[in-house]
Amino acid sequence: MKKLSVVALALVLMTSSLFVGCEAAKNTNKTQRGAAIGAVGGAILGGVLGNNIGKGGNGALGAVLGGVIGGVAGGVIGNQMDKQAREIDTALPGADVVRVGEGIKLVLGENAVRFDFNKSTLTPQAKANLDKLVKVFTDYPDTNIVIYGYTDNKGAVDYNLKLSQERANSVKSYLVKKGLIATRFTTTGMGIADPIESNDTDAGRSKNRRVEFAITANDKMIKEAEGK
Repeated sequence: MKKLSVVALALVLMTSSLFVGCEAAKNTNKTQRGAAIGAVGGAILGGVLGNNIGKGGNGALGAVLGGVIGGVAGGVIGNQMDKQAREIDTALPGADVVRVGEGIKLVLGENAVRFDFNKSTLTPQAKANLDKLVKVFTDYPDTNIVIYGYTDNKGAVDYNLKLSQERANSVKSYLVKKGLIATRFTTTGMGIADPIESNDTDAGRSKNRRVEFAITANDKMIKEAEGK
């Protein structure tokens, strides 16, 4: 895995310190401890993040953190997401795979998903890299995936917003053509929002031109994890 979300790391540290220090922890197994940490973590997560990050907010990270379930079900989902994240990392080493909460934030920069200049057309290199994700997404069908398109800050804000939406749509269309179910995907153009590097340099702008995926459990996975 390329990196660990700071939010997720802080959450693990807080919940671990709260639970592991308890006398009861000595008489529990690894699964039980994980479930307890998940339950406490869900409460802490809500308190720490408040209204700053939630469903639909702050791009892929917000979407992933907004779907936290916690408890035993959250632990089961987290284990499945761990496996999927490792497979994505193996299939596409150039991707930035972040396991956070009970989902996955996947960032594909220009080195992975490149578009023709000022267009939403996928290059052959981009298609080849998306092909590597198709098998993983096929093997883990019980997930919802939001695709976010981003641009740098060059050009008009409204134009970049439209271009980013078209690019996210192009990624979805390509994955659907490869056999994935269209209803699993939603797309959102973010334009110049949420830059991950400074737009003052060519290198920074290149990193900001990216596609992000928020991968979360669908209703089927949640019900199965809850034993329903």
